[in-house]
Amino acid sequence: MTTTMMRLRQHLSSRIYTSAIARIGNNRLPLQKQLRTSTARTNKLLLLLLVLLVLFLLLIPTVPPARVMSSSSSAASSVPFENPRSVVKKLLAESQPEGQGATVRRSIGRHELRNLDPFLMLDEFSVSKPAGFPDHPHRGFETVTYMLEGAFTHQDFAGHKGTIRTGDVQWMTAGRGIVHSEMPAADGVQKGLQLWINLSSKDKMIEPKYQELQSKDISRAEKDGVEVRIIAGEAFGVRSPVYTRTPTMYMDFTMRPGSQLHQPVPEGWNAFVYIIDGEGVFGRETSAPVSAHHCLVLGPGDGLSVWNKSGAPLRFALVAGQPLGEPVVQHGPFVMNTRAEIQQAMEDFYYGRNGFERAQQWSSSA
Repeated sequence: MTTTMMRLRQHLSSRIYTSAIARIGNNRLPLQKQLRTSTARTNKLLLLLLVLLVLFLLLIPTVPPARVMSSSSSAASSVPFENPRSVVKKLLAESQPEGQGATVRRSIGRHELRNLDPFLMLDEFSVSKPAGFPDHPHRGFETVTYMLEGAFTHQDFAGHKGTIRTGDVQWMTAGRGIVHSEMPAADGVQKGLQLWINLSSKDKMIEPKYQELQSKDISRAEKDGVEVRIIAGEAFGVRSPVYTRTPTMYMDFTMRPGSQLHQPVPEGWNAFVYIIDGEGVFGRETSAPVSAHHCLVLGPGDGLSVWNKSGAPLRFALVAGQPLGEPVVQHGPFVMNTRAEIQQAMEDFYYGRNGFERAQQWSSSA
């Protein structure tokens, strides 16, 4: 029973009202006698009913108008943050050779930015046959390969093989050890991003795992001139199905000219932006625009604000992750917590043990 009805029942159950109602209910006189009832009594009854009506109206609480939900009341808002994340470091990812004849633009993983916990490396790769990344090992972290253009074929010593194409994602957990190759699967230039994400000490020696998503299966959302492909995490109220062992958000945004974005980022997470195409204003609206191939490290705050004030689309990746707060010791493709563990990883790979048992007998068809 609502509060209003309970209060009304209390008033109606008082002595004055119950006696009045009883008199009305017990009035069984014929209609002709009722008409002859004195004018004074009729006026009293009308007055009583009027009082009841006024009390009833006074007891009804004022109900606020229903709130209209708009598309802006989702995981991202069209209203700027009170405490936006500012750009605290800007790096231009310059081209460098990598693998066998391949070229990458490396931002995280250079001497200017050795790592950004939990992220170890970010490469924008550009590869044409016969170049590529032939057989090589990994231990202690995850690799996320996101194809921007073309196709890459992956195969490993456990028998796994597959090809990812434009818009596809492969999320590989190397764990205790894997040996694999990554080679172009089509003519022309193959382009993409590869991100290395560290694993906590308790997860570094787990069995290798894969999560592969075709472009059509990647979560998407669009609002106010902004499109997003959600590789991991949540944007505009839409969540990715990808499981991230190290808590991570990874999004590919495209903003039309004149649009703006205000995307929340979990408190305490480290975050960065990598600009793929175009130029935009990041952090604060008064900041200078930044162009393609720049990596922007974000400081603390509620989230990322972006404005596209140019006449062309702006495309960028927003990546954030929960810091592990553990020592990082890296030697090439091995990432552990101590030098002793790195030495152990090198010996395990050389002697073919502790996860690398098939390393010496296997070679890819590439």
